Amino acid sequence: MYTGLDMTIRVPLAAAIGAAITSMAATPSPHPPPSRPSAAPESLRVKVVRSFPHDPGAFTQGLVFHAGKLYESTGLVGRSSLRRVDLATGTVEAQHALDGSLFGEGLAIAEGRLVQLTWTTGRALRWRVDGLTSQGEWSYAGEGWGLCSDGKHFIMSNGSDRLLRRDLRTFRIESEVSVRDASGPVPQLNELECVGDTMYANVWQTSRIARIDARTGDVTAWIEADGLLTEREAQAADVLNGIAFLPSSGRFVLTGKLWPRAFEVEFVPARQAPRRPPAVPR
Repeated sequence: MYTGLDMTIRVPLAAAIGAAITSMAATPSPHPPPSRPSAAPESLRVKVVRSFPHDPGAFTQGLVFHAGKLYESTGLVGRSSLRRVDLATGTVEAQHALDGSLFGEGLAIAEGRLVQLTWTTGRALRWRVDGLTSQGEWSYAGEGWGLCSDGKHFIMSNGSDRLLRRDLRTFRIESEVSVRDASGPVPQLNELECVGDTMYANVWQTSRIARIDARTGDVTAWIEADGLLTEREAQAADVLNGIAFLPSSGRFVLTGKLWPRAFEVEFVPARQAPRRPPAVPR
């Protein structure tokens, strides 16, 4: 169980979501959802290939890998930013601080621009990739948590089990899907990564990542990513949050809020993955 800044900020929200789910479960629906899914999700773990330095002051909310660079959205009011980072060294090459009233959230790239969510202010900030200069913004209702793009839509999470598909050029909602496994809806979906017709989602306040069929919302695998940090590192860090796909290798980069390291990983059957990650390469 993680504790920390994010826990303080979002516990009331989590309680509200839980109460809403309990209330829904207690009231029979006139339109029961279809039974899904019939097959149990795969059980996977992360296999660490290598690790990299990461700014331990970065409250990571969104992560994207593009053209050899890592782009990162960081949160907390008064400390939020958009960054371009050299993955190998952890060096922040360029940074744009957000307005002091904003809490940065999910980040995606589509059609040559970055789009960055904000938590409770309903503003999706648009940025030019080169130079991280502003290209305006869109507005949306509700909370912004995670964001990714499959090349046809933006897909956005808001802390519930629902994922919203939004138009790439207007950000209007086109459709939505409920994420479910054999036990029912999966709430508290946070940072997202789109890879073809598959999505990967951090589940807030856990070390688990859901692999999701983007067409149906079915969870096809649960990926356990605990034990990445040493016990000492974990004492100063917050929760796992940050998934970026590396197209050249098919691997992923994982990190978290206030984590001192980022990890290049593969997702493998649970019995194959060693638990001890390698040290930062020198």
